[in-house]
Amino acid sequence: MTHSPPGSPRCCVTGAPGKAGGGDDPSAVMAPPPPQKEIVYNKLLPYGERLEAEAARFLAHIKDNLARAVQLQELWPGGLFWTRKLSTYIRLYGRKFSREDHVLFIKLLYELVTIPRLEISMMQGFARLLINLLKKKELLSRDDLELPWRPLYEMLERILYSKTENLGLNWFPNSVESVLKTLVKSCRPYFPEDATAEMLDEWRPLMCPFDVTMQKAITYFELFLPTTLPPALHQKGFKLWFDEFIGLWVSVQNLPQWEGHLVNLFARLATDNIGYIDWDPYVPKIFTRILRSLNLPVGSNQVVVPRFLTNAYDVGHAVMWITAMMGGPSKLVQKHLSGLFNSIASFYHPSNNGRWLNKLMKLLQRLPSGVVRRLHRERYKKMTWLTPVPESHKLTDQDVTDFVECIIQPVLLAMFSKTGSLEAAQALQNLALMRPELVIPPVLEKTYPALETLTEPHQLTATLSCVIGVARSLVSGGKWFPEGPTHMLPLLMRALPGVDPNDFSKCMITFQFIATFSTLVPLVDCSSVLQERDDLSEVERELCSATAEFEDFVLQFMDRCFGLIESSTLEQTREETETEKMTHLESLVELGLSSTFSTILTQCSKDIFKVALEKVFNFAVSNIFETRVAGRMVADMCRAAVKCRPEESLKLFVPHCCNVITHLTVNDDVLRDEELDKELLWNLQLLSEITRVDGKKLLVYREQLGKILQRTLHLTCKQGYILSCNLLHHLLRSATLIYPTEYCSVPGGFDKPVSEYFPIKTKLNVGCSLLWLELIQLKKKACFLLCSRDDVQQCLAIVHNCLIGSGNILPPLKGERVAHLVPSLVSLEETKLYTGVEYALFLSDNKFLFLPLAGYILDNSEDDTKSLFLIIKIISDVLQFQGSHKHEFDSRWKSFNLVKKSMENRLQGKKQHIRALLIDRVMLQHELRTLTMEGCEYKTSHQEMIRDLLCLSTSSYGQVRSKAQQAFFTALGTYNFCCRDIIPLVLEFLRPDRQDVTQKQFKGALYCLLGNHSGVCLANLHDWDCIAQTWPAIVSSGLSKAMSLEKPSIVRLFDDLAEKIHRQYETIGLDFAVSDRLLGIAVMLQKSEHPSSDFTGLCSEEIQLGIQRQKEKNAEAVRPWKFEHISIGFLSLLLRDDRILPVRAIKFFVQCLNHDAIVVRKVAISAVAGILKQLKRTHKKVPICPYEISGSPKPSSIQAGDRPDNQWLHYDSQSLPKTKEAWESCCFAEQIIYDHFSDPKFVEQLIKFLSLEDRKGKDKFNPRRFCLFKGLFRNFDDAFLPVLQPHLEELVADSHESTQRCVAEIIAGLIRGSKHWTFEKVEKLWKLLCPLLRTALSNITVETYNDWGTCIATSCESRDPRKLHWLFELLLESPLSGEGGSFVDACRLYVLQGGLAQQEWRVPELLHRLLKYLEPKLTQVYKNVRERIGSVLTYIFMIDVSLPNTAATKSPRVHEFTTRILENLKPLMEADEEIQNHVMEENGIGEQDERTQGIKLLKTILKWLMASAGRSFSTAVTEQLQLLPLFFKIAPVENDNSYDELKRDAKMCLSLMSQGLLYPQQVPLVLQVLKQTARSNSWHARYTVLTYLQTMVFYNLFIFLNNEEAVNDIRWLVIKLLEDEQLEVREMAATTLSGLLQCNFLTMDGPMQTHFEQLCKMRLPKKRKRDLGSVVDTIPSGDLVKRHAGVLGLSACILSSPYDVPTWMPQLLMDLSAHLNDPQPIEMTVKKTLSNFRRTHHDNWQEHKQQFTDDQLLVLTDLLVSPCYYA
Repeated sequence: MTHSPPGSPRCCVTGAPGKAGGGDDPSAVMAPPPPQKEIVYNKLLPYGERLEAEAARFLAHIKDNLARAVQLQELWPGGLFWTRKLSTYIRLYGRKFSREDHVLFIKLLYELVTIPRLEISMMQGFARLLINLLKKKELLSRDDLELPWRPLYEMLERILYSKTENLGLNWFPNSVESVLKTLVKSCRPYFPEDATAEMLDEWRPLMCPFDVTMQKAITYFELFLPTTLPPALHQKGFKLWFDEFIGLWVSVQNLPQWEGHLVNLFARLATDNIGYIDWDPYVPKIFTRILRSLNLPVGSNQVVVPRFLTNAYDVGHAVMWITAMMGGPSKLVQKHLSGLFNSIASFYHPSNNGRWLNKLMKLLQRLPSGVVRRLHRERYKKMTWLTPVPESHKLTDQDVTDFVECIIQPVLLAMFSKTGSLEAAQALQNLALMRPELVIPPVLEKTYPALETLTEPHQLTATLSCVIGVARSLVSGGKWFPEGPTHMLPLLMRALPGVDPNDFSKCMITFQFIATFSTLVPLVDCSSVLQERDDLSEVERELCSATAEFEDFVLQFMDRCFGLIESSTLEQTREETETEKMTHLESLVELGLSSTFSTILTQCSKDIFKVALEKVFNFAVSNIFETRVAGRMVADMCRAAVKCRPEESLKLFVPHCCNVITHLTVNDDVLRDEELDKELLWNLQLLSEITRVDGKKLLVYREQLGKILQRTLHLTCKQGYILSCNLLHHLLRSATLIYPTEYCSVPGGFDKPVSEYFPIKTKLNVGCSLLWLELIQLKKKACFLLCSRDDVQQCLAIVHNCLIGSGNILPPLKGERVAHLVPSLVSLEETKLYTGVEYALFLSDNKFLFLPLAGYILDNSEDDTKSLFLIIKIISDVLQFQGSHKHEFDSRWKSFNLVKKSMENRLQGKKQHIRALLIDRVMLQHELRTLTMEGCEYKTSHQEMIRDLLCLSTSSYGQVRSKAQQAFFTALGTYNFCCRDIIPLVLEFLRPDRQDVTQKQFKGALYCLLGNHSGVCLANLHDWDCIAQTWPAIVSSGLSKAMSLEKPSIVRLFDDLAEKIHRQYETIGLDFAVSDRLLGIAVMLQKSEHPSSDFTGLCSEEIQLGIQRQKEKNAEAVRPWKFEHISIGFLSLLLRDDRILPVRAIKFFVQCLNHDAIVVRKVAISAVAGILKQLKRTHKKVPICPYEISGSPKPSSIQAGDRPDNQWLHYDSQSLPKTKEAWESCCFAEQIIYDHFSDPKFVEQLIKFLSLEDRKGKDKFNPRRFCLFKGLFRNFDDAFLPVLQPHLEELVADSHESTQRCVAEIIAGLIRGSKHWTFEKVEKLWKLLCPLLRTALSNITVETYNDWGTCIATSCESRDPRKLHWLFELLLESPLSGEGGSFVDACRLYVLQGGLAQQEWRVPELLHRLLKYLEPKLTQVYKNVRERIGSVLTYIFMIDVSLPNTAATKSPRVHEFTTRILENLKPLMEADEEIQNHVMEENGIGEQDERTQGIKLLKTILKWLMASAGRSFSTAVTEQLQLLPLFFKIAPVENDNSYDELKRDAKMCLSLMSQGLLYPQQVPLVLQVLKQTARSNSWHARYTVLTYLQTMVFYNLFIFLNNEEAVNDIRWLVIKLLEDEQLEVREMAATTLSGLLQCNFLTMDGPMQTHFEQLCKMRLPKKRKRDLGSVVDTIPSGDLVKRHAGVLGLSACILSSPYDVPTWMPQLLMDLSAHLNDPQPIEMTVKKTLSNFRRTHHDNWQEHKQQFTDDQLLVLTDLLVSPCYYA
C-alpha cells in the first residue's frame, strides 16, 4: 500500500485540468480551494501557525481511511471509527475542507445512513454527523448537491411505522424518532425539483379524514415537502398543493389531530416564501384559529371541549406564520395583530393565572424574537442562494414601530407575572433592539420606584432582570435614544443597597446587574476632559461630569461586600454542631461576589484600581478569617485584584503573607500540632489563592515560596497541609498554563497595549523535582511499611496536587497498544494534536511508581478508605486529566453560550460580541484541543490501571466500591474497544464453579456490569461477541455460591440489570450490504489506488451456534425461577425480523406457552406471535385497475369521495359473494408448532392459562394474544378448529370476565386469520361462529362489553366488508330487541358501531339501513341507550362532510335527517309554557301525546349533538341552528346541578355549540336566530342568548370583526337587551357589553356615551303617598327601567377597563355618582360598580390618580370611603 507522505499536497477530488503554468514546472502547484467555513479562533492561539499543516494531515488521514473502510465493506469498526474522527475534526477546525470534499462527505454519509438493514445505533451515529455536515445551508446551494427523498421515506416507514416492532422482532431506542426527523429537515432543501409531485402521488391516497392514515399523510407532508425552491420552480413546488391543503384547513372545524401539522407546514411555507403568496383572504381565519387555540376562558360558565386542550397549535409555529405574513402593501396582518393583543391584553395582568398563562407568555416571548430574526434576514444577512424577500414585502420602519407599539403594553404587564419575569425580559431585549425609545423609558419608569421601595422585593427583582435585558441597547444609545447612557450611573448607585445579606435572590440579581453594566462600560474618570475640549454635545458633557462618581461607586460597592462577608462568617451563621462546609446558597453568593468584583476591577482605570487595592489589602490583613466561608470570599476578592494587575498587587501581598507564615512556623513544635493557629491558616489560604496568576510575575518570589512549601507541606494538621497542597497545585498550574492576560472591554487595556497571549515555560523544574521526591518517598514508605496512615494520606495528597497542577505538561502515557481486540482491515490509529507544550523529558516513566501501592493497601489495611479514595482519584486523573476536566469544560462551554446569548445583538448579527467574550471563546478552543489531544488509544499501561480500578470496584467497602466504579465507567467510555478486554475479567466473579468469591465481590461485579446512567453498560454492548459472553454468564450466575436471594440488595440488582438490558437493547445488525453507489463515492473520495480485499459480513451460522449453546445450557442447569425469567427475557430480545430462529428455539418458546410462571408465559406469547409473523407465507399480489372492474371511464383529474370507479368496493347486499370462489392458496405447515397445537392436552392447558385473571379489574383485550392466534390461523388455515371448537363453546357459555376476554381474543384472531382461506373453509367457519357470537352478545356484561367491542373492531380493521358480510348481517339483525334489558341493547349498538366505524366510507348501504332502523326508536326511555344512539348517529353522519375537491358521498345526509326531526319537534317549538320533564320512566302502553314523544326525542337529539361536537369535522349545519331557540328556552339560568338531565344537557349543548368555529357565510344565519330569540316571551331564553353571544364572539373574533354588519347587529342586540324588563337580563347585558368593550370588539364612542347619558336623565315617577302596608312597588315603571339601562351602560364602560384609566372615565364616574341615591335597583348597581372600580384600581392608585382633577378626586374619595365609619 502506498500512502502519500503526510503533509504533501493532495489533488482535490475532481482535479481541475492543469491550470499550472507550463505543466512541466514542478513548483507550480494549484492553490488549494478555499475552505467552506473554518473556526476563526484557531488563528488566535499562540501556536496558531502550526495548525494549517496539522489540519491538512488529519483530513487526508480521514479521507483515506474512510474510503478504504467503505471499499472493504467494513462498516464496523473501521467505518464507524473514522466517521467519529470526522466529527472530531469538525469540532476542532470547523468545516475546513473544500466544497467538493464537503459534497462527497455528505453523499458518502447519505448512502451509509440509508443502507437498508443498518443497525440502528450506527445509523444514528452516521445521521448525527450528516446533520452536522448539512447544518449550514448557505455553504452548499441546490446546484452543488441533490439528495433523493425516497430512501429517507423508506427508512422512516420501516422504523417509525414498523410492522414488526410490537411483536418483538425489532428493538429501537427512543431517541431514534427525533434524530430521523432532524435528518429529513436537514436534507429537505436539496430534494430534486420533481420531488413534490412524487410525494403527492405517494401519500395522497392516505388522505382519508376518517382514518388514522390521515395523520400519517399530513405528518409526512409536513416533514418532507420542500418549500425553499427558487421562484422559477414554484410551479413544481408549493403551487401543486397549496390550494388543496389550505382548502382542507379552512373546511375542517373541529381541530382534528392533524390540523396542527398542517399549520406547521403553512408556517414553514410562509417563512421560506415571504412575498410570493397572498395570505390576505385567509388572515381573519388564521387569527381566529390562533386565538381559539390559546384556550382562554370566556363567559360565565363554560364547558371546554377536552380535545382542544390536547390538539392546540404549537405557539412557536403560529408565531413563525404571523411574522412571515407581516409587512407587504396591505398592512392587514398588523391590524389583526393589534386586535389580537387588544383582545387578550387583560389576561396578561399579574392578577390573572391559569393553565393558559404559559401559552400567552410563550407568544409574548417568541413574537419579538421572530420579528428581529426577520429584520436581520432582510437588512443585515449576507445574500445566499436562498430566495431573498422582494422589496415590496420587506418590513418598513413604520411596520416595526407599529408592531412594537401593539405589543409593548402586554409586555409591561407581564413583567410582574406569576410565572416570573423571564419571558418579559427576553421580549424586552428584542424590542429594545428595534425601538429603544419606545421600550426603555417605560421600563425605567417602573425601575426607579422599585429601587426606592423596601416593601416589595418581587418588584425589584422583576424590573432589574428586565433592565439587564435592555442593557446593551441602553448603554449604546444610538440615534433613536441618545440619552440612554445618562441613566447608567444613577441606576448603578441606586442598585447598591441590593447587596443585602438577608435577601438571597435580591443579592444575586444585583450582582448580575452591576456585572452586566460594568462589562459594557469602562469605569474611567473622564471629568478632566471637560477642561480640555469644548466641542462636546450636551449629553456628552453630562456624561463626562458624571464619570467622576465612578471611584465613589467602586468604594461603596466594596464596603457593601465587606458587610456581606462579615455577616456570613461561620461564627455568625452556624451553631457549633453543624457542618463546616459552605452551603449551596453561600457558594452561589461567593461566585456572584467574586465574578462581579473581578469584572469591576478589570474595567477600572489605574487610579481607581490603586485605591481599591489598598482597601482590599487592608481589609484582608487587618482581620483574621476562618477558612471555610468568609475566608474563601475574602481570598477570592484578593485573587480578583491580583489577577487584574499582578505586579502591583503581588508586591503587597506575597511578602506580607510569607513573613507571617515564616514567623509562625519558626518553632518546630508547630509542625506536629494537631490544631493550628487561626492566623497561620488564614495566611496560607490567602497565599494559595493569590498565586493563581501569570507565572512570569511569580518568578521573582521563587525562593520565598519554595521555603514556605518546604516548611508547610509536612504539617501534621490536616487542614494545614491541605492548604499547603493547594498552594503547590496553584503554583504549578500557573507556571504551566497557557492563558489570556487581560479581559478589558477595550483592546489593549486602558494604559498601554499588551501582547495577547503568553505561553509560559519557566519554573517547570521546581514542580517536577518535587513530584519526583514525593514518589520516591512513597515508594520507600511502601517498601518498609514504616508509615502511619496519616503519613500515607499526606503523601498521596501531595502527589495528587502535583499531578493536577502540572497536568498540562505531563506527556501521554507510554506503553504498547493492546492489539487484537477487534478484527479490522483499516488502521485505527489516533492522530496527535499540538497544544503548544514541549514535554519535560525526564518525567516519562514515573507515572508507574505508585501503582503497586493500591494492591498493597488492599491486602494489608483495607479499612483505610481515605487513602483508597485518594488512590482512586490519582488513577482516574492519570487516565483522564490533561490540564482540565471534561465535565468542567462542558459546563464552562454551556455558560459561555448563555452569556453570549444574553449580550448579543440579534438584529444586526455580524457577530458584534463583546471583547471579553471572544477572549473566553479562544481559551475554550485551546482547552478543547487539550482534551481531544491524546485521543483514546488503549495501551498496556491503561490496561493495568483499569484492572486496578476493577480490583477496587470489587473490594469490601461500599463507598470505595462506588467511587472506584465511577472512575472505572469513565475510563471504559474513553478508550477504544477496551470493554472487550475487561468483560472476561468481570465475568470471572460470576462463574458458578468458583469457590472463593465473596458476596461483596459478587455484588461489585454486578454493579460493574450495570454501568451508570450515562456511560457504557457492559451487559449490553452492541456486539455479538460480547453478548455471547455476558448474557449466558448472567443467567448461569444463579448457581454461584455467593449468590443468595435472601439479600434484597442483590435481588434488586438483578432486577435492575434485566430491566436495563430490556430497556436499552436495540436490534444488532447482522449483515450489511454496501451498495455500488457507495463504493463509487468512496473511490472518488479516495482517488488513490488501493488493492481492495474480499471481506464479507459475519455468517449466520455463528449466531445460530451462540443460540444453540445457550439452549444447551438452558436444558442442563435447573435454576431458581428468577433466572429462568431473566433468561427467557434475553432470548426474546434475540428475535429478529431478518433471521428465522433455529428449530430448537421455536420448540422452547412453544413449550413456554404453558409454563407455570405468568411472566414466562407473557414473554412466550409475544415471542411465538413474532415467530408466526416470520413464517407467514407470501401472497401473490395481483395489480387491478379500478376502472376496468367498475366499467367507468378514467377521469382526467382525481377527485376524492364516492366516485363511480370505487363503487364496486361498497357493501351491496344484492351482490355478496355467497358462492364458492376458489382463492389460489398453497398449504405447508411448520411441523413443530403444528404438533403442539394439534395436541388436545396442550391446547386445554393453554386455554386454562389464558382464561386466568392477571390483575383483577385491570385486564384489557390483549393484542399480543390476538396476534398469536391470528398467526396460527393465517399460517395453518383451519387445522386447529376441531381441537378448539369444544373449548370455544365452553368459554362462550361462561360469563366470567376473564373467560369472555379469552374467547374474544381467539375469535378476533380467527376472523382476521381467515383472510386468505378458501370459500368452503370460510363458510364452515361462519357456520360455527354465528351461534357463538349470538350467545356471547346475549351474555355480555359491564366488564366485558369493552372487550367485545375491541374484538369486533379488530376483526373489521382494514378488511373488505364484502368478505365479512356474515358478521355485518348478524350484527344488524335487531340491535334494539329489548331482550336482556337496556344494557344489552346499548352494548349491541356499541359492538356494531365498532365494526362499522372501521369500515368508514365503504358501507353506505349499511348506514342507511341502520339509520332507517333507529329513527323510529329515537324516543328511547333508557338513558344509556340514548347516549349510545347519540354516539352511533355521530358515526352515521361522520362521512357527510363537505371537503374541497371532493365528490358528495352516498352516506346519509345530516340535513335531511334534521328536517325530519324538526317536523317531530314542532309541538314543542310552538308551545309557550315551560317544558317540564314529566315523562313516566317506562314505555307506556298506548300512544302518548305528541308532546311527551317530542320531549323523549329531544333528549336523544341532545345526546347526538353533544357527541358530535367534539368528533365530527364540521359543525352547526343550518338546520341545527333552528334547534337553538328551543335550547335557549330549556337551558337553566342558575348554576345548579340538581336539574334534571334534559336541562343539564341543553346547557352543555349550548356551551359546546357556542365554541364552534363559524364559516363567514354562517354568521348572518346565527345572528338571525339570536335576534329572533331576543324577542321571545321567555326571559330565560333572552338571558341565555347573551351568554351564548359572549363565547361565540370571542371564539370567532376576527371573523365577526371582518363583517361590519354583524358588528352592528350585535351592538344593537346588546343595547336593546339592556332595556329588558327582567332585571337579570339587564344585568347580563351589561356584563356582556363590558366584555365586548374589553376585548375591543366594540369601542366606547361618542354616540354610545350620549345614548346612555340620555337614558340616565329619564325622570322618575313621583312617589305617591301610600299606605305603609304596600311598600313594595312590584312592577317597575318603564322609565325606571330605561334609567337603570343608562346607569348599567355607564357601569359597563367603567368596568371594561379594569387596569387603567382612559380619558373618558373620570367624567363617567362623576355621572354615575349622581345616581347614588336613586331607588333600587339603580342604587345597588352604582354601589357595586364603585366597589369594583376601587378593587381593580387599588394597586396602582398612585398612577391612576394623575388622570383626575382635584375636584373629581374630592368627590371620588367621598364615594369610595364608606360613610358608616363616621356614623
